[in-house]
Amino acid sequence: MFSFFLMNLNFLNGLNFFFQNINCFENTNAKYNCNMSDEINSNNQDSSPLEGVAERNELYPIFLKLHNLNVLIVGGGNVGLEKLSFMLKSSPNANVEVVATQFLPELEALVKNHPSVKLTKAKFKKKMLKKRHMVIACTDDLKVNKRVYDLSRRRYLICNIADTPPLCDYYLGGIVTKGNVKIAISTNGKSPTTAKRLREFFEEVIPEDINKMVENLNEYRKTLKGNFENKVQRMNEITQALKNKE
Repeated sequence: MFSFFLMNLNFLNGLNFFFQNINCFENTNAKYNCNMSDEINSNNQDSSPLEGVAERNELYPIFLKLHNLNVLIVGGGNVGLEKLSFMLKSSPNANVEVVATQFLPELEALVKNHPSVKLTKAKFKKKMLKKRHMVIACTDDLKVNKRVYDLSRRRYLICNIADTPPLCDYYLGGIVTKGNVKIAISTNGKSPTTAKRLREFFEEVIPEDINKMVENLNEYRKTLKGNFENKVQRMNEITQALKNKE
């Protein structure tokens, strides 16, 4: 049941190695080789508004039940395909309507495997925002995207305009899923490549059987007696090995 605990030290060592490489890449000049081939955004300390004070990610992460919500995506091109694919990979039963004047064949093929997704071939109209919970606009027309954002804000809908951080109420970050375990990664919109590498790292080092551990802990929790505080204390004691290096 707790064989995963024994892997904790290797996991921490691997994470430490990862961040050493990231820091090396971001904080040294070209004469150093950190063996990292992909480029990431350069955000050194000199660009910080307050010298010596690190910028803080103040985004609030939540996990949405998209099968209970109504999502609108405006745009049926490459970016629309990317947004929809990303969403369905994490939430395959998400309720989504995609509106566009034309759709990529790959997007149409994707929708065939997801009956909860609807394609509407039409120009965007403000009435399409009725009964929505969240909106994504990713057309190649900046005016259309801005109009979608402005109309969404008037209706108190959270909206994401692709590749336009100032017009985003939320970001779609990197996601790692292993059964019931899901980790969301954000770099505050600064470096998608770092988020990507973190996602790849966690996908590799987190064992597939972590879901078995979660399920076993859930079953054990059901057997505990006493009040809520006692149950929390007991679960903390059992899982202490997850944070101990020795």
